[in-house]
Amino acid sequence: MSELDGAIRDLVIANRILAKEEVLDAYGHVSVRHPTKPDRYLCSRSLSPELVTPEDIIEFALDGTPVGDNRPAYLERYIHGAIYESRPEINAVVHSHAEDTLAFGITKAPFCCVAHVASDMGSHVPVWDIADKFGDATNLLVVNMEQGRDLARALGKNSVVLMRGHGFSAAADGLLKLVRMSVYLPRNARALLTAMRLGEFKALSEGEIKARNNFRAGSPEMQRGWEYWARRAGCGDMLVGSRGGV
Repeated sequence: MSELDGAIRDLVIANRILAKEEVLDAYGHVSVRHPTKPDRYLCSRSLSPELVTPEDIIEFALDGTPVGDNRPAYLERYIHGAIYESRPEINAVVHSHAEDTLAFGITKAPFCCVAHVASDMGSHVPVWDIADKFGDATNLLVVNMEQGRDLARALGKNSVVLMRGHGFSAAADGLLKLVRMSVYLPRNARALLTAMRLGEFKALSEGEIKARNNFRAGSPEMQRGWEYWARRAGCGDMLVGSRGGV
């Protein structure tokens, strides 16, 4: 199997996992940087993630232009290209509307890491409000590169950015790490909301987060999660030869 075929297969697995774990529903999308062309990325055509197959994957230039494919694409694909453009070390990006994270994008309450399994989110999660630069006449969707680049600037060097009234976008150096982070972000949000109702709480420290993030993509711990989620999503048969990341 070629490097490109492997990346496509893993991207399909990621789509199925994130749909099964309710990170993505009929909407939202996940992508990977092209394994041999860093100025390109791979993402599905406009399709619900649960239904994505290898034949649905399209190659895009960083400006969101499909390469040799005229099938309908996700309207918000500019999120992916803008993040890849601004972060050369990033190899996987997701955009989600997970409801559990929404409250932290519309209030002053900081979205912090309180669960060790969510440590990939880092110690700081900024909030991006599209109205700050583009006014109140947008539909809150990122539909061009100017908006995508503004979102990427808000993300900065962080792993996650909340989008006011919309959801979140996240980025990682590998697909497996991105999937794990995306699965645990909503769970961390639920734990944090519960803790806030109970009273004072203690978030993970910077040192604890750094220690947790020493896991390698190919480690048994990381692979265990990848296999578990893939089998739960009904695509365990695709795991043969899977790299579990970029």
